[in-house]
Amino acid sequence: MAVIGMKTLTQKNTTVLLGALAGIGLASAVPAQAQTAAEKLDALDQRIERLEGLNQIERLQRLYGYFVDKGQWVQLSELFTEDATLEIGGKGLFLGKKRVLEYMQTAFGPDGAKPGLLANHMQFQTIPDIGTDGKTGWIRSRAWVMSNAGWGLPLYENEYRKENGVWKISRLSGPFTMYTNWEGWGKNALNNTWPDKFDPPPDLPPSTVYLTYPAYYIAPFHYPNPVTGKVFKPEMDEVGAYAGPPGSAAQEQWRKIGRLADGSQPIAEPPKE
Repeated sequence: MAVIGMKTLTQKNTTVLLGALAGIGLASAVPAQAQTAAEKLDALDQRIERLEGLNQIERLQRLYGYFVDKGQWVQLSELFTEDATLEIGGKGLFLGKKRVLEYMQTAFGPDGAKPGLLANHMQFQTIPDIGTDGKTGWIRSRAWVMSNAGWGLPLYENEYRKENGVWKISRLSGPFTMYTNWEGWGKNALNNTWPDKFDPPPDLPPSTVYLTYPAYYIAPFHYPNPVTGKVFKPEMDEVGAYAGPPGSAAQEQWRKIGRLADGSQPIAEPPKE
């Protein structure tokens, strides 16, 4: 009977032990499942934030076009960061938000729509992207300009920065593809702009010297090929534009200002399903 009792006791202990181990295993599994759920929620939150950022960047670019339409230069300048750079056509680089406003008001007149003036600046083909840091963005887009002066076709490769939760333009680069008077590009394509064409003068020479239609210029793409992942870098050569004597600190600094992203920088991608 004693042996039987010990056997019965051992079976009971084994049952209790197995139950305890099962309980421990279940307890340890709960945090793992909770962590997985938390990771999924975090990934979903990042995805939503990225999509919202892409929408805000695209909206910001469209707003820029509408402010140009009606000469709302103060409103337009508020879209920029304090240290922003602006380069339109081949005129050169303007440094800082205040200079953006000065450029617009000096070159195109005081704020406000004017009778008899047409300057529609329609935005198309927007391709926004956001960096892996979640605070840097880019867009490639076109504008179709219909104005009293004629027709224009600028291409934008802009950079954006998220400051205190708000996206702003940190670099506006708008090289022209084509510009012409009302006779049209098939008859009278005009040359690109240049620094001394009209006031105000730029702070620095153009970052790139290029030709417009009927010649052509391929602005670097801020994104790689979405299928192959390969970066496409158009051939770029040195030109004779100087912010200072060759080899000087001023010249070397100029080489780093207002330059376009080339697609090799980290870009946040949606998760693969």
